[in-house]
Amino acid sequence: MTRFTNRLANETSPYLLQHAHNPVDWYPWGEEALAKAREENKPILVSIGYAACHWCHVMEKESFEDEATASLMNEHFVNIKIDREERPDLDHIYMDAVQAMTGSGGWPLNVFLTPAGKPFYGGTYYPPGPAFNRPSWQEVLNGVAFAFNNRRAEIDAQADNLTNHLEQSNGFGLQQKIAGTSFSTIFTKEKVDELFSNIMKMADRSEGGFGKAPKFPQTFTIRFLLHYYFHTNEESALQQACLSLDKMLRGGIFDQAGGGFARYSTDDEWLAPHFEKMLYDNALLVTTLCEAYQLTGREEYKRTIQHTLAFVEREMMSADHAFYSALDADSERVEGKYYVWDRQEIETILGERSALFCEYYDVTENGNWEHRTILRIKASPEEFAAAHGMSVGQLWKEMDECMAKIMLSREKRVRPQLDDKQLLGWNALMNTAFGKAYATLGDEHYLETAKKNMGFLLREFRAENGSMHHTFKEGIARYPAFLDDLACLVEALINLQEITGDATYLGTARSVARQVVENFSEEGTGFFFFTPSGQQDIIVRKKEVYDGAVPSGNAVMAMNLYYLGVVFDEPGWKERSVTMCTLPHQAVTRYPTSFGVWATMVLALTYSIPEIAIVGGNFASVRKAFLQTFTPFRIVQSSPKDDENFPLLARKPYTGYTQIFLCKDYACQQPVNEVDALIKLMKTV
Repeated sequence: MTRFTNRLANETSPYLLQHAHNPVDWYPWGEEALAKAREENKPILVSIGYAACHWCHVMEKESFEDEATASLMNEHFVNIKIDREERPDLDHIYMDAVQAMTGSGGWPLNVFLTPAGKPFYGGTYYPPGPAFNRPSWQEVLNGVAFAFNNRRAEIDAQADNLTNHLEQSNGFGLQQKIAGTSFSTIFTKEKVDELFSNIMKMADRSEGGFGKAPKFPQTFTIRFLLHYYFHTNEESALQQACLSLDKMLRGGIFDQAGGGFARYSTDDEWLAPHFEKMLYDNALLVTTLCEAYQLTGREEYKRTIQHTLAFVEREMMSADHAFYSALDADSERVEGKYYVWDRQEIETILGERSALFCEYYDVTENGNWEHRTILRIKASPEEFAAAHGMSVGQLWKEMDECMAKIMLSREKRVRPQLDDKQLLGWNALMNTAFGKAYATLGDEHYLETAKKNMGFLLREFRAENGSMHHTFKEGIARYPAFLDDLACLVEALINLQEITGDATYLGTARSVARQVVENFSEEGTGFFFFTPSGQQDIIVRKKEVYDGAVPSGNAVMAMNLYYLGVVFDEPGWKERSVTMCTLPHQAVTRYPTSFGVWATMVLALTYSIPEIAIVGGNFASVRKAFLQTFTPFRIVQSSPKDDENFPLLARKPYTGYTQIFLCKDYACQQPVNEVDALIKLMKTV
C-alpha cells in the first residue's frame, strides 16, 4: 500500500504516473494549479521530464521521494509536473527560458514561475547535496522561496524581461526579405556547395557523425549528404553519410541483440548510449537507411532496416497498429541493465559457439563499459568474415542463430518500462518509415502496417470538429495537435499516396494542410506557430524553426506545401514554400547541421524538383519499380488512366501501355515506358 497519492494519479501519462505516489503535492498543468498560485500568491515550480529520462528517475529517487524535501516544496510552491511529450509547447517555452538564464538545458527541467506563469529562475538536474559544481535541491528551493518573498520587485522584473526575450527570440535566424533578392540569387549551386562545405567542417571523418560527444544521429544532415551526392557525384558526401550510418549500426547505440536505436551516444565511438529508445529516432533512422540502401545496395543497411522495424513491431506497437512513444533507459533503477552482458553469461548461453560470437561483438573478460559489455561490432562484416574463412552470409547465419539464444535469455530479465502513450507526430514519422521500407524493400507487410496505422490515426486522433489531437492513450485523445503533429501527418499521407496510388490520401493531406494554414499561420512571414490560435494557457506562442531531435514543423510544412501546391495547382502554396526557405537561408548556410531539413529543401529547390506521372497499363508495378530507386525530393502520382482532378495526371493520352512522364510546371517531356529510361532522362534535363 502506498503512503502518498497526489493528483497525478488521475493522469494517463506514464511519466506523470511515475510521480503519482511522491510525497510532493504534484498537480498536472491546468487551471486548478494556476488558480491556486494566483489566489495564494505563491511561486510555481514546474518540473518537466519524460518517462524514458534517466536523470529524471535519479532526481525523483533522491529528492521527490524524500519527505523532508517534499515538505519544503509543498510549503513554498505550487508544484506542477509536465510530461514534455504531452506538452511540447510548454517544454519549448520554459526550456528556452532556462537556456537564456544558464546557457544550457536538458531534462529534468526545473523552472520557477511567478503566479502569472512567467519564468524567473531555473535549471536542470539538482543533486540532494552540493555536487558537480551545483547547489543542492534544498538550497535552490530555500533560495528561490526567500527571493520571492523578500525581493519580489526584482523577481517580477526578471520574469517580465525574460518573457520579452522569449517573444523577441521567435524571429532569431530569420531575415526580412530584402528588396532586389530573387530566387536565382539565393538558391544557387555555389550556396549549396557552401552548405556542404560547412557540414564537412563539422564531420568526424574517423568515427562518423558531426561534432563531439554526446553524439546524436543527425539523420537530417546524413540525408542532405545522400541527396547532395545524387546531384553532384561528390564521393566525400556519400562516404561521410555511409561512415556515420556504419558506425552507428555497428555501435552500442544500436541494440545488436534486439534491434532498434537508442537516443544518443555518450562517447565519440557510438559505444555507450543513453539507453532509452525513442520512437522518432528509429523512424528517422529507418527512413535514412532506406535512402542509403537505394543508393548503395548494401545488404547491411537492409538487415538493419528489417531488424529495426521488427523491434518496433515487437516492442513498440499496439494490437491496433499504433506506435508507443519510448522505452526507458533503466530497469530495476539501473541504467542499461537490461542491455549489457558478462562474458561468462555469453559462454553459458552459447557454449562452444561463444568464442566467435564474443570476438565479433567485442565481448571481453573486463568488458567495454563499466566492467560489463555493450554488444558492438568493431570490424566490418566483410573484413571479419574474410579473416575467418567465411562468407558474409555464413557469418550472419551463425550470428543470427546465436543471437536468438541470447534474446531468449535476455527476455527473462526485468524489462525497461514502456511509455505507452501514442503521439500523432511520432506515429506519423514511423508511418512514413514503414512506407519508405515498403518502397525500398518491396515487403507488402510494411505497406499493410502503414495503412492500418494511418487508419488508426485518422480515426482515434480526430476531434468532433474535424481537427486532430496530439496524444492518445487508453481510448482517450487529448490536447489539440501541434504544428509538428500535423506537418508529419501530411508528410505521411503524401507518402502513402505515392506507394499506393490512392488519391484519397492526397485529399486528406490537403484538408489537414488547410487546417495548418488557417490555425497556425504567422501573419506577414509565411511561417507557422507551434500552437494553434486560441490556446489560452501559454505565455508565448512559439515559432520553432530549428531542426532538433525531430524535424521542424515549419521545414516539413515547406516541403508539404510545395508538393501539394503542385498536385492541386495551388501556386500560393508553392510560393509560400519558397518564401519560407528564403527567410532563414543565411542561418541554414552558416549552421546547416542545425537546419538539416531546410538544407535538404534548399538543395531540392536549387536543382529543381521533378514532377513524375505514371499512367496507364501496368502502372502499379512500374510505380513500385520506380520507388525502389533513389530519387531525392520529387512529386510522384500514378493512375490507371488520365485524371482531370489532378493537373499532373490530366490530358495524358491513353495508349494501353504504361507511360512515364517527366514534367516541370506541368510541361512534360516525351513519355518513356521503363524506369531505367526515366532515370536517364532525369539526368539529362
